[in-house]
Amino acid sequence: MKELTIRKNEAGQRLDKFLAKYMNRAPKSFLYKMLRKKNITLNGKKAEGKEMLCAGDTVKLFLSDDTIQNFSVQKEYIPPKTAGMDMPKPDIIYEDTHTLFINKPVGMLSQKAKPDDISLVEYLTSYLLSSGQITREELRTFHPAVCNRLDRNTSGIVAAGKSLAALQKLNAMFRDRSIRKYYLCLVSGTVDHEARLRGWLKKNEKTNRVSVRSGQENTSHTGAFIETEYRPIRSGGGTTLLEVHLITGKTHQIRAHLASEGHPLIGDYKYGDRKLNDRFRQAYGLQSQMLHSYRLCFPLCTDELAPLSGKELLADAPELFVKICRDRGVM
Repeated sequence: MKELTIRKNEAGQRLDKFLAKYMNRAPKSFLYKMLRKKNITLNGKKAEGKEMLCAGDTVKLFLSDDTIQNFSVQKEYIPPKTAGMDMPKPDIIYEDTHTLFINKPVGMLSQKAKPDDISLVEYLTSYLLSSGQITREELRTFHPAVCNRLDRNTSGIVAAGKSLAALQKLNAMFRDRSIRKYYLCLVSGTVDHEARLRGWLKKNEKTNRVSVRSGQENTSHTGAFIETEYRPIRSGGGTTLLEVHLITGKTHQIRAHLASEGHPLIGDYKYGDRKLNDRFRQAYGLQSQMLHSYRLCFPLCTDELAPLSGKELLADAPELFVKICRDRGVM
């Protein structure tokens, strides 16, 4: 017999989902049969599997060790430093019991693009393991994850859930846009007025490039509606530093939307001015677009997210970003 105590990281999911993660090679039919026969119980009682788990609940498996082992195949977690990576621990700008917010550097993936990638999620997991906030045993049924993604070459705030309940609620808030997201970007040209842009974005999966059509109406019935708001902070040296409020959040939205208005991001070779970008690369070694997610604003929050209620989180821009802006006289 094995007894499992549900921790805060695992709470908020159905019992059958938890069991399917813990014994990830067991057929669903086997799990439901064990529940019916009371070979698996919840808090000492018969369960159906649809019960929502709470921290402190106990799940008992009246199964042999061999059965549990045969139905459980877990991939060993390898910390990034042992996988040939030499990166510092995440730059944490805020942390509480359930959530953690990281200032992601340029060049790091938010999530894996392919199995052998090392992303921010791996560094998050390594940090939580080394700080004793999660155990390797818990990784069988819950994996810390990020709630918003930034392009590899975009820096700034990435939100992460340290518990399943917080992860679910943060994801919902990003989906319904109740969290306001603000970016800093340096664009080509002089921008002297605020604007709220609306349009339609269509992605070419083969080229990983998007196109933008302006306007409120979608006459061709293709693409996703996008909305981007910006205000100029200061102009200088043929560039403007903008604060962008990302209202919707689609692939390359800021980059493509501003380029469609004639103000591409400095350093953005996909949507920008190659000759201008080459000059910045030669002068500064700039190899990424000048785009930084620097501010998140939270509404009133309850339960696991209560500590974030009404908060504003800020992330410092990278040193190179700041240097270029200062040299142009816009920061």
